[in-house]
Amino acid sequence: MRMPSFFSIRRSGSQPKGWRCLAQGLALASAAALACLFPPAHADTADKEPLLVYNAQHASLTQAWAKAFTAETGIEVVLRNGSDTELGNQLVQEGAASPADVFLTENSPAMALVDAHQLFRPLDADTTSLVPANMRPAHGRWIGIAARSTVLVYNPERLKAGELPKSLLDLADPRWKGRWAASPSGADFQAIVSALLALRGESATLEWLKGMKRNALQYKGNSVAMKAVNAGQVDAALIYHYYRAADQAKTGENSNHTAVYYFRNQDPGAFLSISGAGVLASSKHAAAAQAFVRWLVGKGGQGILRSGESYEYAVGAGMASNPKLVPLAELQYPMVEPSRLNSQRVTDLMIQAGLL
Repeated sequence: MRMPSFFSIRRSGSQPKGWRCLAQGLALASAAALACLFPPAHADTADKEPLLVYNAQHASLTQAWAKAFTAETGIEVVLRNGSDTELGNQLVQEGAASPADVFLTENSPAMALVDAHQLFRPLDADTTSLVPANMRPAHGRWIGIAARSTVLVYNPERLKAGELPKSLLDLADPRWKGRWAASPSGADFQAIVSALLALRGESATLEWLKGMKRNALQYKGNSVAMKAVNAGQVDAALIYHYYRAADQAKTGENSNHTAVYYFRNQDPGAFLSISGAGVLASSKHAAAAQAFVRWLVGKGGQGILRSGESYEYAVGAGMASNPKLVPLAELQYPMVEPSRLNSQRVTDLMIQAGLL
């Protein structure tokens, strides 16, 4: 007996009930097959739209990340570069209307600022599980993607090892007047002060800042401060480790007359600043944005930290950092909950101390 065609079944109103059920099943299967072959135009268009990343991380590092991610996934990434403070405040102003999909920073305070305005969506559990608990906030709305250690870069011709301060707090002592430098207007330094505030409280932080105002020379940028130490203009400068590491990996012309001192012992001067990544609640490409952040903390993104020229620490669980760096396990950095870092209060205290 010849089976009736699907179309003949649909035209006949006198077919048995079994045939009608079979016809309905075939119709649904055919519709699903057509949907796979010819997906809706709006979905296809959305898949082809690039991710917009507000990037406050170093442009060269993020460009390397974006290029490798696109090569692996086919998802294009557009970077809008700026500073932590600039882009964090822009996101707060844009709110739910922001066109950004992902926010990347050099330091944690800008992430905490955006999160305080409830502008991040929670990250997937398979993303947060890739990073140890001390490298991300407990709430899971953003995550650490890289880290940098606070160090004192000094000139051994002007400052002997036995004269180095035992604590960051010692730099407020009168004997350090005119002997050390920093870049107080930058987000890097303000993150260090945020850690001091979280660890020692407001009164101790303000007193230290007032001592810094009396003692420190101010430069515009960490690299400039390091160059001053290298040139013998000042004994030491408080910066992040990777500025010297990157210069040493090139010609060393701006750092050959310097050495690095790690405070260790859970001192505020051993603060480890975490660079962050979060998916914006306003993102129209949430799945792709989540995939990008997950890739950053996985083998792809962390592998670039290990083999690239940024000299920042890898933070992914089980991921190795560049072998030229002092291992994270030896830094003895203090534990600071990243979400506690408060950029607005730090700004207020620095203004009160006359540093801004």
